[in-house]
Amino acid sequence: MLTKVINYYRDREYFINMFKIALPIIIQQLAFAGLNMLGIVFVGQKGETSVAAVGLAGQLAFLLNLVHFGIISGAAMFTAQFWGKQDIPNLRRVLGLCLLLALSASFIFFMLSQFFPETILRVYSTDEAVIKLGTNYIRTFSWTFIFFAITFSYALVMRSTGNVIIPTLVSVGALLISTFLSYSLLFGKFGLPELGIQGVAIAAVIARAIECIILLFVTYVGRSPVAGSLRQLFDFDLAFVGKVIRPMLPVIINEFFWSLGTTTYFIIYGRMGTESIATMNIVGSIEQVAFVLFIGIANATSVLVGNRIGSGNDDEAFIYAGRSIGLGIGGGILIGFLLQMLKAPILSIYNVSPEVIQNAGYVINVVCLFLWVRVNNMTIVVGILRAGGDTKFSMFLDGFIIWIVGVPLAALAAFFFHLPVYFVYLFAMSEEFTKWILGLYRYRSRKWINNLANQVEGI
Repeated sequence: MLTKVINYYRDREYFINMFKIALPIIIQQLAFAGLNMLGIVFVGQKGETSVAAVGLAGQLAFLLNLVHFGIISGAAMFTAQFWGKQDIPNLRRVLGLCLLLALSASFIFFMLSQFFPETILRVYSTDEAVIKLGTNYIRTFSWTFIFFAITFSYALVMRSTGNVIIPTLVSVGALLISTFLSYSLLFGKFGLPELGIQGVAIAAVIARAIECIILLFVTYVGRSPVAGSLRQLFDFDLAFVGKVIRPMLPVIINEFFWSLGTTTYFIIYGRMGTESIATMNIVGSIEQVAFVLFIGIANATSVLVGNRIGSGNDDEAFIYAGRSIGLGIGGGILIGFLLQMLKAPILSIYNVSPEVIQNAGYVINVVCLFLWVRVNNMTIVVGILRAGGDTKFSMFLDGFIIWIVGVPLAALAAFFFHLPVYFVYLFAMSEEFTKWILGLYRYRSRKWINNLANQVEGI
C-alpha cells in the first residue's frame, strides 16, 4: 500500500509544474493574509468597535470579491484550455468579456456603498457606534472596487498562461504600500494626519490604484499574451458570449450564493453581539494565513488540469487532480496541527478583551479540526471541477449545500439553543463534510472532464 502511494506521487513533472505555479501564488497570498492580519492588529489598537466596524464594512467587499472570483475563475476554465491549445485570439476575447462583467458588478456594488451603506450595515449589527464607523469607512473603501475588477481580471488570466510572477510581485508591492499607509494614517505617523480607520480605507484606495496602473503598464510594455488591444479584447459576438457564459454562469451563481451564505454567517455572528463579530474577524485574519498554501495548490491544480484537458490528455488530468487531493489532506492535517500549537502566541498580539481572546481560541480549535476537509473542498471545487468545466455540479456543491446544511444549523445553534460563538461555528462546519463526501464521489466518476476549448472552436 505504501509503495503504491509513493509510486503515485513519484512524478517529477507534476511537482515541478505545481511548484512553479503554486509558489508565487502562495507568496502573494501569504503577503496578503499576513498583512491583513497585521492590519487587524493595527485596528485592534483602536478597540473592539473598530475591529467590528472594519470587519462588517468589509463584508460588502467580500461579496463583490467572490462575484469577481466567480466571473474570473469561470473565465479561467476557458483561458487555461485556450492556452493549452495556443489559441491567443480567443484567450483575449474571454479576458475582454471578463472585464466587462467584472466592471459591471463593481459599479453596482460601488453605487450601493455610496448611497446605502448604513442600510447594509444594519443588516449585520444593531450597534450604533459600529454602524457609524463602518458607514464612513465603506464609502471611501468602495473606490477600490473599480481598480480591483481590472487588476484581478488581468492577473488571473495571466496565471492561466503560467505567468504568475508578474501579478504576484505587483500585488505584494501594493500590499506593502497599503500596510505602510494604513499604519501611518491610522496612527498619524511619518508626518501624515491621524485619521483612524478612515485612513485605512484611504490607504487601500491609493494602493489599489497604483497596483492597477503598474500591472497594466508591465502587461502591455512586456507584450504579455493577454495584452490585447481594445478591439482584440472586445471582438466577440453573441454566439461567442453564449458559448462562454453558459458554463461560466453556474460559477458566478455558485460564488454569489456561497458568498451570500458566508456573509449570512456574519449576520448571525453580528446579531450575537459586537464581541462575537470581533472574535470571528480576528479568527478570519488568522485563517487566511493558514489557507495560503492550499490556495496556491488549488489555483495551480486548476491551471495544470485545465491545460491537460485542453490538450486532450484526460487521463493525465485525472491523475494530477488525484495527487492534489492527497496533498490537500496531508497538508491540511499538518497546518492544522501547527496552528493549534501556535494559537496562544498569535492571539496574544491582539489588544481586545479577554472574552474575545478566549472565544477566538475555542474557534481556532474548530478551525484546526476541520482544516483538512475545507482545503480539500477548495481543491475539488476550484482546482478540479471548474477546470474540467463541471460547473453545474460545483454550483450545487459549493453554492447550495451551505444553504441546505450550514446556515440552518448555525442559525439554530445561535437563536434557538443560544450557544456561544464557537459552538455556532462548529455547527456551520457541518456543511464541509457533506461537500467533501459528494465532491470526492464526483471526482472518482470522471464526469467532470469536459473539453471546453473544443466547444468554442470555430465560432
